Amino acid sequence: MKIATSQIMRKIDRYCIDILGIPGIILMENAALKVMKNIPENNKKFVIVCSSGNNGGDGFVVARHLLNRGNYVEVFFLGSDENMSADALVNFNIIRNMGAKIIEVNNNDELEILRESIIQCEITIDAIFGTGLSREVKGIYSLAITIMNENSKYILSIDVPSGFECNNGKVMGNCVRSNKTVTFELYKKGFISYDAESITGEIVIEKIGIPKAVVDKFHEDEYIMDIDFIKGLIKKRNKYSHKGDYGRTLILAGSPGFTGAAYISTQAAVRSGAGLVTLGCDSSIQNILSGKLVEAMTVSTNDEIRLDFLITKSDSIAIGPGLGNNKCTLNLLSKVLLKSKCPVVIDSDGLNVLEGNLEMLKNKKCQIVLTPHMGEMARISGFSIDEINKNKISIAKEFAKKHNVVLLLKGFNTIITDGETVQINPTGSSAMASGGMGDCLTGIIASFISQGYDIMTAACIGAYIHGYSGDKLSKEMFCVNANHIIEALPSIIKEIQDLE
Repeated sequence: MKIATSQIMRKIDRYCIDILGIPGIILMENAALKVMKNIPENNKKFVIVCSSGNNGGDGFVVARHLLNRGNYVEVFFLGSDENMSADALVNFNIIRNMGAKIIEVNNNDELEILRESIIQCEITIDAIFGTGLSREVKGIYSLAITIMNENSKYILSIDVPSGFECNNGKVMGNCVRSNKTVTFELYKKGFISYDAESITGEIVIEKIGIPKAVVDKFHEDEYIMDIDFIKGLIKKRNKYSHKGDYGRTLILAGSPGFTGAAYISTQAAVRSGAGLVTLGCDSSIQNILSGKLVEAMTVSTNDEIRLDFLITKSDSIAIGPGLGNNKCTLNLLSKVLLKSKCPVVIDSDGLNVLEGNLEMLKNKKCQIVLTPHMGEMARISGFSIDEINKNKISIAKEFAKKHNVVLLLKGFNTIITDGETVQINPTGSSAMASGGMGDCLTGIIASFISQGYDIMTAACIGAYIHGYSGDKLSKEMFCVNANHIIEALPSIIKEIQDLE
């Protein structure tokens, strides 16, 4: 599913209208028909709040179709018809000629009429501002939005909630808080921001007749993943294959007091399909973990000859979970980056020791996946957590490109990027907020790399099935821990693979 900014949407619209010759009024009609598709026929009383732009024009067309359906409709108009866009004016005149009830809102008395009408209606339709909003919402517009939020039983927003900045999710002074947002053609970038869902409600994407070639011309390779995309990535296993075909995974993890991180990442690699998995850990905890890990082998990180052999012969390496933020971890990471020719997944303390040592990434002989959470990203990038939250995609993309890595930035709407393409993972929930979840994800990604997937694909599959497993389990569980995910992995992967 493709993601767009307001600038991209503007270019797409202008190209369709100015170059292809598609009249804007046709796009407006198509948009309104798709909004109608999302309005239940059992609802009979509507208030539509419009302004003078094309978003308001969409609202006027919706009003016409609701009137034709025999519904009771009141249209509240904010602004002046002197400033109305040409297409909006055509549709405004049509509903006026039809005898629609139109109330212009310019003062407190008319705002009070709006309040009373909203209280009496079943659905309030928000058609004030669209994706082009770039200024703070003030005055009569802000007052009307407050009335809508405080008195509506149900709000449906056209394209974006009015007052929502669709590039970054910022509230522009005041904002409609919708139950459903019907947006057009592409998922808006601001929808991925923290708390956006509390503003947009359910998001429905509808096509309005924009040619695919036009979307492809202006789209910037930013996507939100869905289950069909992941299904298309997961390969069918050949009936004649054997464990050697699914690769050798080396997990370097764990230290005294942190055996759980080593166990979780190793077991996640086993359960997500790697052919052979070996855990490299400190000799002081090797016996403990050997007793717990039935399907994986173990080696002491103190056994340099054996360790060097595994580093050079593995198909993927994961390093970091539970190792400790210390000189030993830094030295181990340095060795891996210098000697390994297979992809390396760096997580947890592997990331922590990169703080101030990013030059290590320049000397690598291998491909790298970094999997930081916000705190780790702040430490290695130099940006504050607040700065990252406000500019997640651009910061992640620039970091990945600069250091020639795949970056998986964990959190709500996890971002995965190689510096060119961006994939956003919508799966996962707060039910998964517990220790070991990151270790689990690290093992899954390393496992898929060993199975022959490129590092970007492995990161995408890993993030999606990790979160999807949590989503599915949380339907029947108050909280979901890493062991629950690990147990579910084989059946979840199979379920996605077998989807019709």
